[in-house]
Amino acid sequence: MQAKARIHADPVHEFDQFDCLHDSLVLLILNKLEDVRSLGRCSAVSKRFSGLVLLVHDVRVKIDHVVTVDGGADDALNLSSPKPHNIISHLFKMMLFAIAKPFHDMRSPISAGRLLFPQLSQHSPVQVLKNFSHVRNLQVELPSGDVAVEEGVLLKWRAEYGSTLQSCVILGGTLVDRKAAGSGHEPSPDDKGSMPESFYTNGGLKLRVVWTISCLIAASTRHYLLRSIINDHPTLRSLVLADAEGQGALSMGAEQLNDFREHQLSASPCSNRTQVPACNMKLKYAQYLELPGGLALQGATLLVTKPASDGHGNRKEVEAFVSSAFDGPLRFAAKALMKRRTYLLEMNGF
Repeated sequence: MQAKARIHADPVHEFDQFDCLHDSLVLLILNKLEDVRSLGRCSAVSKRFSGLVLLVHDVRVKIDHVVTVDGGADDALNLSSPKPHNIISHLFKMMLFAIAKPFHDMRSPISAGRLLFPQLSQHSPVQVLKNFSHVRNLQVELPSGDVAVEEGVLLKWRAEYGSTLQSCVILGGTLVDRKAAGSGHEPSPDDKGSMPESFYTNGGLKLRVVWTISCLIAASTRHYLLRSIINDHPTLRSLVLADAEGQGALSMGAEQLNDFREHQLSASPCSNRTQVPACNMKLKYAQYLELPGGLALQGATLLVTKPASDGHGNRKEVEAFVSSAFDGPLRFAAKALMKRRTYLLEMNGF
């Protein structure tokens, strides 16, 4: 009987193309990626990537939605409704699914059945970030702003913090809309920022005070909630906590982070936020302000707030901070308002 011939394929020598990439190049790519969800997916590629992901310097945490502590998506908070002052204190407790799910759902290819980040769905964002031991630049984005405003109203704020408030700029307007062609609206020739009598009698000044207090509460609450992240990451050089709507942003640089670590945090006795110190405020106002792109801002207001202990601050430093706080038409508005008459206000700490 004739023997049957058998054909055997040559053994395949698999070669991982990623092995050609030096660790420094992979880290460069991962740092450009930044997004914590995408980094979580990269960590599932291989054991090598899993180790490199945790060495990145730049991390961005984007929170898409907020859910209740019970985890029910149907019970998600409606952040477009009027927000209580302590709304941010709930955010870090209730946004677990938004951050943790990409990590929680992923299993390591090198260890079947073992989660790269065990039980992460039960951890807070502070614990999620704790795995990244070399973070230098951290950005956290909340799903929405903290201060509820009516439709058409403009309210933006930017704050710098160390161990306490260093400066805060607020840009607001009672109505922002498209400028009507040939509207013929012209400010009074001698109007250089003078407030009309109606500003005091119809609640205009009171509204600006409410804006200021609301924005400072939002900023101080965000600042208070960052304490664990800052203490757990001594490598941090810059930290920004903003929101997807672009309403407010709190930022801290290297010197400010060191100041935070070296001085005891002064918490407000009534809520989970940092104590707001006594402040001096500069208010600038324009009844009507034309902006680039065919926009117009009514009741345009710029409020610059600094701790009373700092006086009114260095003029050039204040102008630089205000000019860099906003982009596009809002930067134009801020610069235009800086040329207007200044009104000084004082506010007690709270």
